[in-house]
Amino acid sequence: MKQLKFLFTLVLSAIVAIFVTTACTPSNTGGTAATDDATRTLTMATSADYPPYEFIDSSSGSQEIVGFDIDIAKAITERLGYGLTIDNIDFNGLIPALQSNRADFVMAGMTPTEERKQNVDFSTIYFEAQNTIVARQGSGLTTAESLNGKTVGVQLGSIQEGAAREIEGINLKSLNRINEIVQELKSGRIEAAIVEDTVAQGYIEANPDLEFNVIPNDGESGSAIAFPKGSELLAEFDPILQEMIENGTIEQLAQKWFSQEAPEAAASPAS
Repeated sequence: MKQLKFLFTLVLSAIVAIFVTTACTPSNTGGTAATDDATRTLTMATSADYPPYEFIDSSSGSQEIVGFDIDIAKAITERLGYGLTIDNIDFNGLIPALQSNRADFVMAGMTPTEERKQNVDFSTIYFEAQNTIVARQGSGLTTAESLNGKTVGVQLGSIQEGAAREIEGINLKSLNRINEIVQELKSGRIEAAIVEDTVAQGYIEANPDLEFNVIPNDGESGSAIAFPKGSELLAEFDPILQEMIENGTIEQLAQKWFSQEAPEAAASPAS
């Protein structure tokens, strides 16, 4: 009996010692969180129908999303030690994706308008472009005034949609993707489209029966990265983005993407 009591006491003492040692050992949760954070994979949402900013490249047999914005996103996330996945959705679903935490940030040639700023936070503007009128060669649709009474296509939720609403007398037709707009124009279901100049150039090169003419910027313009309201990523991304602007990296990427021939994705709808 004494022997059993001795064994019981010994086991109990060992359990207590283990408990006390464990309780007094500093937790390494913070270290693990830092490691997890350093290897965290961010989700970027985009609308990959907007060459050369982002489009689907099928030339290698794969369906890879590439472009100006993609290179910028990869450069920043690599510098910060994050992984990156890209989610391709319709343009008008991008801000809702941020609001519902389905994306960590958005790059899609998006202009930081006052209306959008009510719902998301924006980085520094990293690129400026101009709107253009895209129409058939010789149509005479070269100015905003010439669009009076015409059916004009724009991308749903885009800055061009807002600009088109300011043009008197046009019949507006909003579509999800730029290549859909081009197909509507070529088929005669719309008479013109309003598209950003760098994007229009690619489609014109792939469709020589079309032309584009620049509309002077009167309102909000420029492209920035969008984040959920209050996201800590904004403070991480902005200094690197600013550095890329100042050291010429953004300009080099612009020359790479905006001076090359139009991608095949611009000629026909992506599958």
